[in-house]
Amino acid sequence: MSATRMRFVFFGLSITSSWGNGHATTYRSLVRELVARGHDVLFLERDMPWYADNRDMPEPPFGTTRIYESVTEARDRFSEDVRNADVVIVGSYVPDGVEIGDWVTSTATGVTGFYDIDTPVTVAKLEREDYEYVSPALIARYDLYLSFTGGPTLRMLEQRYGSPCARVLYCSVDPNLYFPEERESQWDLGYIGTYGEDRQPTLESLLCEPARQSPGGRFVVAGPMYPKTIAWPKNVERIEHLSPQYHRSFYNRQRFTLNVTRADMIRAGYSPSVRLFEAAACGTPIISDYWEGLDSILTIGKEVLVARETAEIIRFLRQNDSHVWRKLGENARRKVLSEHTAAHRAEELEGYVVGRKTASAFASRVQ
Repeated sequence: MSATRMRFVFFGLSITSSWGNGHATTYRSLVRELVARGHDVLFLERDMPWYADNRDMPEPPFGTTRIYESVTEARDRFSEDVRNADVVIVGSYVPDGVEIGDWVTSTATGVTGFYDIDTPVTVAKLEREDYEYVSPALIARYDLYLSFTGGPTLRMLEQRYGSPCARVLYCSVDPNLYFPEERESQWDLGYIGTYGEDRQPTLESLLCEPARQSPGGRFVVAGPMYPKTIAWPKNVERIEHLSPQYHRSFYNRQRFTLNVTRADMIRAGYSPSVRLFEAAACGTPIISDYWEGLDSILTIGKEVLVARETAEIIRFLRQNDSHVWRKLGENARRKVLSEHTAAHRAEELEGYVVGRKTASAFASRVQ
């Protein structure tokens, strides 16, 4: 329980639907933990048809969720909430995010923040002068820039784009939802993720080609939006969409799970995915592609394996020392539960907000 109760308002891509996005699971766990710490939370979501048709949690049982149709409606209905909140946070990929951000930063009297669940993608867009949901001018106006990416990116956001305070707020996992279960192994190697053109060559090299070279092996790829033109090996099972309620079972039925990182996130480094933490919390041995900063999240060789080519995957799959791989999964689970749960993130966010309030109060006294 927090010592100081605060009122939070979030504008996020989605909390009601996990279809084709990783935002919903992040917001669900963060909001739930903020409420558990005694805070009031209002989550505002734009009504978009692809989410409206696929809402797996239409009424989250924590905080208050409201759906709005347009920026005009949001202003009409929620101006008082924004003005009176202690904290107002706008997320990445929020429709009309720049307009929402301009309104929030000119209306809110509390701490304002931008929660970037897509930091490397955002930075790449900024470099192309693509200001779909945030602009350089707006970054400088937000009190906080909360980033899914750590490392050197934080300094760059402050120095190049003028953020007064860029801080890492990695994704997280809910240990009440993700944990080891005794289940019969159904697949030797599995992967879950929405199709990405930049990720597909790695998926081809680290899953599809090993499947072709291991005709007796069992493989699975879960996630939407994969082109029908992809020629999947016969021993690769396809699951079009897997609701979060089935993720734990999915991980627990794999000997190994594969983590594949988007190209922008590899370039930025220090960008762990929520799937990495979910699999680790289930104690499932993880094989990942390599990116700078991975070893700061999970120790390579002790808590995670790294593969750069097909032969390395095949070598891991053919080493049948279950005790060694079980220990790897246990080590990863221990690390994630000690540093990367939703409760950790809620406490970190709380600390950042208090820090900004203290800094603002000090600045006011000095002036």
